[in-house]
Amino acid sequence: MSRLGKKPLAVPSAVKVEIKGRIVQVEGPKGRLQKEISDRIIVENKDNQIILKRVADTKMDKSLHGLSRALIGNMIKGVTDGYSKELEIIGVGFKAQVQGSILTMHLGFSHPVVVNIPEGIKIEAPKPTQLVIKSIDKELIGKLSSEIRSIYPPEPYKGKGIRYVGEYVKKKVGKAQATSK
Repeated sequence: MSRLGKKPLAVPSAVKVEIKGRIVQVEGPKGRLQKEISDRIIVENKDNQIILKRVADTKMDKSLHGLSRALIGNMIKGVTDGYSKELEIIGVGFKAQVQGSILTMHLGFSHPVVVNIPEGIKIEAPKPTQLVIKSIDKELIGKLSSEIRSIYPPEPYKGKGIRYVGEYVKKKVGKAQATSK
């Protein structure tokens, strides 16, 4: 069996899990999430524990077994604690501000970059050069933060751009000045 998939998932008392066919719904203090699980995986709720079993022992079923358990575990953690990612904007004159459901960033382009914030995600800008993205859905928060980072990824010469907090960007040495004879 899959090492990760065979471990039962403990369901906290504040969380309610419903299994309707292939759809797993998780409801907790922070909200409600639902995900469709592959038909190759059987999900059961016994004594406040989620147990996953696979239909066969093919390579695909083994990988879906661990994946399905991780997805359900992420849903449970999301509705109890929530997730957050922090981005920092580095560069002279670079800044961001949030107004309602719109994120506006000034990144040295000839125009400000406008990003619509999807429903279910909250973005805060405690400083003009820092963004905190919060949500209960881990997949959604990772996708949005990578999209924001891809607008101006950190460049290796001066280090300007948008990066995750704590991300290390290896700097390169610029062009060396030619020596004259």
